[in-house]
Amino acid sequence: MNLPVLSRRILLAGAAVSTAQAVGPAAVGPAQAQSLPQRVADANAGTVGIIAGGVDGTYIRIASDLSAVLDSGNQLRVLAMLGKGSLQNLQDIVLLRGVDLGIVQSDSLASIRRQRLLGGAEGLIRYIAKLYDEEIHLLARPGIERLEDLAGQVVNVDVEGSGTAMTAALVFDAVGLRVRLAHDRQEVAMGRLQRGEIAALMFIAGKPARLFSTLPAGTGLHFVPIRPTAALMETYLPGSLTAADYPTLIAGEEAVETIAVGAVMAVYAHAPGSDRYRKVARFVEALHARFDEFLRPPRHPKWREVNLAAQLPGWTRFDHTVRVPPGR
Repeated sequence: MNLPVLSRRILLAGAAVSTAQAVGPAAVGPAQAQSLPQRVADANAGTVGIIAGGVDGTYIRIASDLSAVLDSGNQLRVLAMLGKGSLQNLQDIVLLRGVDLGIVQSDSLASIRRQRLLGGAEGLIRYIAKLYDEEIHLLARPGIERLEDLAGQVVNVDVEGSGTAMTAALVFDAVGLRVRLAHDRQEVAMGRLQRGEIAALMFIAGKPARLFSTLPAGTGLHFVPIRPTAALMETYLPGSLTAADYPTLIAGEEAVETIAVGAVMAVYAHAPGSDRYRKVARFVEALHARFDEFLRPPRHPKWREVNLAAQLPGWTRFDHTVRVPPGR
């Protein structure tokens, strides 16, 4: 065998030995060295699940922001999940494994109590923060100019059990207006409204809501004002929709009066010291520590309305002390 061939074989053999050493036991990474059960335990130790809303609402965008900003691997991982409305979200927080947090409307806890949907377990629901106000959007076909014009008409209020359906019933009752409620999904209802099959749809979301942002100008569809009467102001806040929010639906400097309901980050009242309590506590600490990151693009503009120190009447705060910097 000539020397060049022998040299090549020696080099190849050395490379093979080096490769074997690189993938041998001494070079295995920490994750590979652990058993699968240990890896499962480690992955779940820092994971919190937050249930939000539908694809067109603000809740899921807020939950997505939480995941994007706070996710830091095994130490804290935030899983955002699509939900089916405030009433269902509260029940999911109490009943479902893997759901630690939820975003709900501030009037949903009172509704759960009135309907006795959790049989006393609603007393185990706490809040982490009052987030922002969600505007009530009432989009109608041509010819519907006032709230009173909807008497006897079909108004879609999202699926049964949703926050919109719950609030719609309260609002129409407060103003003494009888309408025929429909419970199609909002994207289905939008098509029905455009075809003139229903008079209006109501949707509660932080403006600007994606459901309306793709509507072209000139359809004749428009927002109907909801004026803040004394009866409504017992539960809700005054709000408005402007051309800055929906340029294809509102003209110029016009503002459409409406009312708003608070969005809340709710949580189960885990026992202090329990594993789930520690996970939620870690989430709360990260939320406060990194809150400034939610105030910058590309995060949802509604974060600029959040005051982490705000009190929420009728609710009990999650029992975890976190220092809140002034002005937050």
